[in-house]
Amino acid sequence: MLDNIPHISTGDIFREAIKSGTPLGKKIQSYVNSGALVPDSIVIEVLNERFLKSDAGSGWILDGFPRTREQALALDDLTDIDAVINLMVPEHVLISRISTRRVCANCGAIYNPGTGILPKKPGICDKCSGPLIQRDDDKPEAIKKRLALYRSQTEPLLNHYAASGKLLNVEWNERDIPPGKTDVPPEIMVEKIMLKLRTLKKTGGNLK
Repeated sequence: MLDNIPHISTGDIFREAIKSGTPLGKKIQSYVNSGALVPDSIVIEVLNERFLKSDAGSGWILDGFPRTREQALALDDLTDIDAVINLMVPEHVLISRISTRRVCANCGAIYNPGTGILPKKPGICDKCSGPLIQRDDDKPEAIKKRLALYRSQTEPLLNHYAASGKLLNVEWNERDIPPGKTDVPPEIMVEKIMLKLRTLKKTGGNLK
């Protein structure tokens, strides 16, 4: 059902622009470092350009967009989306999970001891042998700012999508944590998401 569908992350696009040292990347750097949201006009422009690429012609999975009412309205004008996944995770779990996350400075691969995703060699990426680092926006102070922005600007969008019947709530639950682990493994959350999507299709949703 989701084969060959590109995963489009505005955060990944921004980080690549920063890494490449483009004018856009330099503009975004200050927002990312402080944990603030990148202005809507920039986000929408970047997303418009990404939608024009050939691999996006048959659909896509958005990650990190929309985050504000203006972005949601712009997305409504661009396309008719199938579903919105709302991951319901306690804030203390988010802070713990994100603050322990490490990413490869070269290829962007993600590792996290909390979810059991560990490199074979500490501090070294399995894929490219690059160094693992903590992003500035993954530090506790920046995370708390991001959560405050989420509550004020993004959380209100849930009503916008619930009214259209496209909102699918997927809940993190402590009982799903395996023995010896501190967090729910990604594959369990993925299965919960897929179950919701299959249910949407069976009940007449417009999922392709």
